[in-house]
Amino acid sequence: MPRFDNGETSIYYEEHGRGFPLLLIAPGAMNSTVEMWANAAINPLAVYGEDFRLIAMDQRNAGRSTGPLDVADPWGSFASDQLALLDHLGVGAFHVMGCCIGGSFALKLIEQAPTRVAAAVLEQPIGIVNDNGPLIEATWRAWGTQLAAERPDIDAQTVEEFGIRMWTGDFVISVDKDFVRSCSTPMLVLPGVDAYHPTATGRDIAALAPHGEVLEPWRDTPEHVEQAVEAVRRFLRTHIPEESASERDSA
Repeated sequence: MPRFDNGETSIYYEEHGRGFPLLLIAPGAMNSTVEMWANAAINPLAVYGEDFRLIAMDQRNAGRSTGPLDVADPWGSFASDQLALLDHLGVGAFHVMGCCIGGSFALKLIEQAPTRVAAAVLEQPIGIVNDNGPLIEATWRAWGTQLAAERPDIDAQTVEEFGIRMWTGDFVISVDKDFVRSCSTPMLVLPGVDAYHPTATGRDIAALAPHGEVLEPWRDTPEHVEQAVEAVRRFLRTHIPEESASERDSA
């Protein structure tokens, strides 16, 4: 079982395929694990293995990955895990595809390492809008209750402080709208259609980002999902850095 240990943190990960690296950040809210990709409308593990070097992982304290709760910088701690894993695997530049909470993780990752992320695909990103805050809160509290029950090194008070710090805010929570306005990374956004993944959030990300694109409709019919799979493939191929594309073509 592939595992990367980094200080007090231990990350489970998988690699599939070959080509330009594509980091996959799964749906599932705080239970973002490799297996959760099977529930996504577009599962990159099932469709892009012949196009890219797929790197999937269980996020810290989800599935088979463990680590402390960084109350001071929750979103930053996840980005640090992701970058440390890529460093461990010898990856420099990479694409990222995030679904659900993976969209917020991806945007934080771009903030932390803008020169390394060549392009990003956000599949039904989460967001806090209108009155959906209690739904998001209930999700992280359920995760936290289970984590505290299973981990004697983590108490309920720490979970409370971590959850409130991580989930206080609006928009995509991990970064603000000003950052997205300033972000030069190419992004393809596939908006969600429910209260956890508001359509407005996906549209706003694409509209704010200088190089943002929105794909709609994309999941209302099987035909549209198939077209979206190809659109994502084209987008990611188009944005492979020129030097990496040249190396691939000469291999």
